[in-house]
Amino acid sequence: MPPLVIDIRSAEDTRDVVHRAVQALAEGRLVALPTETVYGLAVSALDEQAVKRLIAVKNRPEGQPLTLAVKSADDALDYVPDLSLLGRRLARRCWPGPVTLVVDDRHPDSLIGQLAPSVRKAIAPTGTVGLRVPAHQTVIDVLRMMAGPIALTSANRSGQADAVTAEEVVGALGDQVDLVINDGRSRLGQPSTVVSVGKHGLKVLRAGVVSESTLRRLSSFMILLVCTGNTCRSPMAEVLCRQMLAERKGCKPSELADHGVVVMSAGISAMMGGRPTPEAVEVMQRQGIGLNEHESQPLTAQLVRHADIIWTMTRSHRQAIVSQWTDAAARTNVLSRDEGDIADPIGGPVEYYERCAAQIKAELIARLAELEL
Repeated sequence: MPPLVIDIRSAEDTRDVVHRAVQALAEGRLVALPTETVYGLAVSALDEQAVKRLIAVKNRPEGQPLTLAVKSADDALDYVPDLSLLGRRLARRCWPGPVTLVVDDRHPDSLIGQLAPSVRKAIAPTGTVGLRVPAHQTVIDVLRMMAGPIALTSANRSGQADAVTAEEVVGALGDQVDLVINDGRSRLGQPSTVVSVGKHGLKVLRAGVVSESTLRRLSSFMILLVCTGNTCRSPMAEVLCRQMLAERKGCKPSELADHGVVVMSAGISAMMGGRPTPEAVEVMQRQGIGLNEHESQPLTAQLVRHADIIWTMTRSHRQAIVSQWTDAAARTNVLSRDEGDIADPIGGPVEYYERCAAQIKAELIARLAELEL
C-alpha cells in the first residue's frame, strides 16, 4: 500500500498536518518530514520497535548512528547536561539550522539513559550522540508536540542519493514509509554538516551546507558591549576591549578574530550606520586608537543569541535585554563590577568623555582579567 502523502502547502490549516504527523509518530509509524537540507525519515525515539523498523527500512549498517532531533539548544542540555562551552556556543548560533553536533553522551543525568537499550545503541553506539534542530517550521512544530525526541535520518536507503522532494521519497522507499509530508523541494538540497565538538575544538566529520571555515568563525568567543545609541560609550568600550585583548594575544586588533575572539558593540535604541560622536573619536585618538570607521548598529536577536558575554553600560540596558531575551540573562551583566551605571557623556564637553573612557577602561581591565581567553 503506497504511503499517505499530504501536501502541507495546500492545507487549509497546517496545524492539522502537524497533528497528523505527531499522531503517526506516536503510533510507531515512519514519517518522512521536509527539512531545509533534505527530506528526513523520522520515528519517535521512545518507540523501540519503530526505531528497529527505521533501521531495517534504511538498510543502515550497524554502528552508523541515527541523529536525535530536539526542540532547541536548551532542550539539548537534557540529553547532554555537560555540553561544553564550545558546544553551547555552536548550538546557540547554528540552530535551528543545517548543522549536526556530535557530542559526548556519557553524563549520568542524560535523558538518553532513559531510552530503550536498542534505541541507545542506534543513537549513541560509541558514546557520542548527534543532535540537531532542523530549520523547518513543520519539524519544529512536530517536535514541540512530541513527548520526546525524534530519531531522524535521511529519507532514502543507505548508499542511495538523498531525497530532496516528496516524490523522491516515495520513489526510494515506496510502501515502507507510512506518511510523507510534502513541502516541495528542500530549500538547500544537500545534507547538514556533521561536526564533532569537544571541550577544546571541533572536527568536521561530514561536509555539508555549512563550511568548516564558517564553523570556525562561528566558534569564536564573542563579547558584545551595549549602550543606548552606539555612538559613544559602547564604541569606546569596543575598541578599548579589542586593544586590550590584542595586546594579550600578541596580535593587532584587526587580527583578533583570527585568534578566536570577536568584539562588537550595539545600541538598544541605535540606528544603523550612525557616526561616532566627535568627542569619542578625539578621546580614543589621544590613546592611539582609531574610532573613525565605527558605524552604529541596533541590538538584534541574532547579536544577543551569538554573544557569549554581554556587558551593558547601565542597569537599565541590562534590564531591557533580559526582559526581551530571557535566555540571555546569565550571559548579560553591567560592565561595572559594582553594577553602577557608566554615565552617558553625550552632549557634554570632551572632559566628560575622558572620564567615561577612563571608567570603561578600568572596568574592562578587571573584567577581562577574569576571562580565560
